[in-house]
Amino acid sequence: MRLRTELSRIDEQLRALLHAMDRMQDLLDAVVAISREVELTAVLHRIVTTAMDLVGARYGALGVLNRSGERLEEFITAGLSEQEHLDLTGTDLPRGLGVLGHLISHPEPLRVDDIPAHPSSAGFPPGHPHLRTLLGVAISVRGEIYGDLYLSERRDGQPFDIHDQNVVTALASAAGIAIENVRLFEQVRVGAEQFQRLLLPVLPDLRPFTAAAVYRPAAEPSKLGGDWYDAISLPGDVMAVVIGDVVGHNLEAAAAMASTRNMLRALLFDPGSTPGAVLARLDRTLQAITTNPVTTTALARIEPEGPVWRMRWSTAGHVPPLLITPEGRAEYLSAEPGLPLGVDPEEPRPDHSRVLPPGATVVFFTDGLVEHPAHAIDEGLDELAELATVHVVRSLHDFVRALADNHPSDGHDDMAVLAVRTPPA
Repeated sequence: MRLRTELSRIDEQLRALLHAMDRMQDLLDAVVAISREVELTAVLHRIVTTAMDLVGARYGALGVLNRSGERLEEFITAGLSEQEHLDLTGTDLPRGLGVLGHLISHPEPLRVDDIPAHPSSAGFPPGHPHLRTLLGVAISVRGEIYGDLYLSERRDGQPFDIHDQNVVTALASAAGIAIENVRLFEQVRVGAEQFQRLLLPVLPDLRPFTAAAVYRPAAEPSKLGGDWYDAISLPGDVMAVVIGDVVGHNLEAAAAMASTRNMLRALLFDPGSTPGAVLARLDRTLQAITTNPVTTTALARIEPEGPVWRMRWSTAGHVPPLLITPEGRAEYLSAEPGLPLGVDPEEPRPDHSRVLPPGATVVFFTDGLVEHPAHAIDEGLDELAELATVHVVRSLHDFVRALADNHPSDGHDDMAVLAVRTPPA
């Protein structure tokens, strides 16, 4: 009997140890999952749902404090059913009173077995689920309280215990680090985007043409891109349009983009040069005085030809422009592309020509708009053409934004879009 009792005790200890190991593994998995998020909203929501999973809670919430730390300015919830959401329609954001306010004032872990009986309880607003148990833990970022994590109602009906408290407290510590990382991530991303935008031109008055452009950085921060666009008016109602992409995602690519754009601007004012000749001169110049990386680009000149317009263009390994006729028909101006800049400056640069009717729209873009690792680039090009035909009726500014907002790529690369519209008849 003593042996059986001792074996039973050992068995219980082993089960408890295995359970503790499982919870520790779950906690480690949760920390890794939270650290993968790169947007603050996603991180906050993942913190709530992960904490709920760790302790088996039915409801979870995270209240973010304002700068003074006196009240809540944001409240993320999870676990509410669709009907419970409807019942709370019109309910104001919690003001940080009652038991929620107690945790704000006293940021130590809080376990409550009977919320209505707690001295700080202030009841629930109309339509709110009636909750009984609560586990609250503060989240600190750089030594300051960022917000409070609230969990309620274990699914097994039991109140939260000290093991739940310890796990959620450990998660809150990791959550504070994840929040700080996302903040730094956002600062780097915004800084890189601002720097990139400073290198891009503001489109001038291009009458009689209209033009609009949009630039979107890559989803990953600190990835300075080499995408650029430009459009300038030339004598005789002629407009030059260029878009390009320097290989690489760093300061070198951004600097190469700026120098290439400036050199090309100077070369465009040679009145007797075709786009292919301009790109050939640009390639030779870059090879002679710089060590710029490989660059793809498309250069076009649009000039009057009687009642219509003629576009002459040349590409250096770049994706073809997209033409949308006034009737709404989309067509890629696919032609011999030529080699990218920086490969072989002696290779001839082919020129191409196409008549543009009045009111036609030509879209120049970089491959970041259509590339997706899950499918071939042709699929992305087809999706872009369909998207363009749907939104071409909009103003050009709204049109380019619609293409950038609904792009078929995965966002891993930065993207630039420049659309030009010929004058109406």
